[in-house]
Amino acid sequence: MSHENKREAARLKRKVRIRKNIFGTEERPRLSVFRSAKHIYAQLVIDATGSTIVAASTLSPEIKDSIGDVEKSDAAKKVGELIGRKALEKNIKKVVFDRNGFLYHGRIKALAEGARESGLEF
Repeated sequence: MSHENKREAARLKRKVRIRKNIFGTEERPRLSVFRSAKHIYAQLVIDATGSTIVAASTLSPEIKDSIGDVEKSDAAKKVGELIGRKALEKNIKKVVFDRNGFLYHGRIKALAEGARESGLEF
């Protein structure tokens, strides 16, 4: 088994542990975050219906151009701000943060702070 697979396996184990306690409802959707080597993605999910209400990522047309060659953590913060703005437009103020097994550090933390700054509560 290669090194990356062990890390991914550890992340997925953490994810399962976290998801036992986190559930996105209509009143308080789950803010799920995924981080790849180049990009970061965030979406608000209602788990009862399995539906995504709002999504944002470094590939979103609204911010794709403004990101350019910014640091990845700064890009993550912008994604957080964007998902926060989109959520507030849909009258969602409170969410449950799902770090998806990733450690709350670096880009994940930057995204969370960006979302908080734009008015989301978690």
